[in-house]
Amino acid sequence: MKHKIKTTILLTTFAIAVMHIINKCIASAAVIKHMLNANTGNYFEWRFGNVFYTKSGHGNPLLLIHDLTPYSSSYEWNEVIRKLSKNHTVYAIDLLGCGRSDKPNLTYTNFLYVQLVTDFVKKVIGQKTNVAATGISSSFVVMACHNDSELFNKIFMVNPEKLSKLNSIPGKRSKVTKFLMDLPIIGTTVYNMIINRSNLEYRFTEEYIYNPFRLKGKYIDVYYEAAHLKDSGGKYLLSSLNGLYLNVNIAHALKEINNSIFIIAGSKCQDMDGIIDNYVEINPAIETAYVNDTKSLPQVEAADSFLEQLNIFL
Repeated sequence: MKHKIKTTILLTTFAIAVMHIINKCIASAAVIKHMLNANTGNYFEWRFGNVFYTKSGHGNPLLLIHDLTPYSSSYEWNEVIRKLSKNHTVYAIDLLGCGRSDKPNLTYTNFLYVQLVTDFVKKVIGQKTNVAATGISSSFVVMACHNDSELFNKIFMVNPEKLSKLNSIPGKRSKVTKFLMDLPIIGTTVYNMIINRSNLEYRFTEEYIYNPFRLKGKYIDVYYEAAHLKDSGGKYLLSSLNGLYLNVNIAHALKEINNSIFIIAGSKCQDMDGIIDNYVEINPAIETAYVNDTKSLPQVEAADSFLEQLNIFL
């Protein structure tokens, strides 16, 4: 009996050691191309970690906030920053837990990002600003504006998250999922199984981009690298997303804020007509526009058409 227990312990230890080595190899291989250069920007020393951002151009400030996934970063806006910088001071941020920013082991919540956006506008931008945000990140901006509308001018939501999904809250199952993914070695192994190149390519071709021929090959490399920077610390963000800790009911805030709000949507994005109807039902002042033949990332897929719509409202 003792021999069996000893053998089991040794085999388990060996398996964990092998997983640890594989995880390190995956993280190292993912960032070997150095697609995301931290020397191209600055860091905002925030209380929960250093937050990477770039600043370019001159004019009224415009803050660009990427969608919230472990492989997202400010590179999402790479195709439009240069042209926007001609008339605006453009700030593009890597949210905490993403890209070149720190990825601390904590529970990421909607309120955490509301505080980050608020503090960034106050301490870095230092004046009232326009904001464009993609996906679930739009909800942070709505809540931050509701808390302090004097910090924000116009709000642009690019394919905002479905309101019904934002209403979901953590349950027993989601909490267990988060606990398992937060484990030091096993959780990282699960993360690497989920965030692999094949799955990333699938998401781009099936969800993010309507016409895959428009996708530049480097985007896969950049997004894959972003997911594994900082020793694959993006797993803590993924566990919070899967645990539903990033959701919040924004209906009350959306109804009460008086700032100009614009939704820019990909015409081929699934369920977007219904999503827009729900937002406009709550706040009839919201204006909307579509970028033809695009899905979740029109600023990547059809940058010129996206800019055309954005500039109409700016």
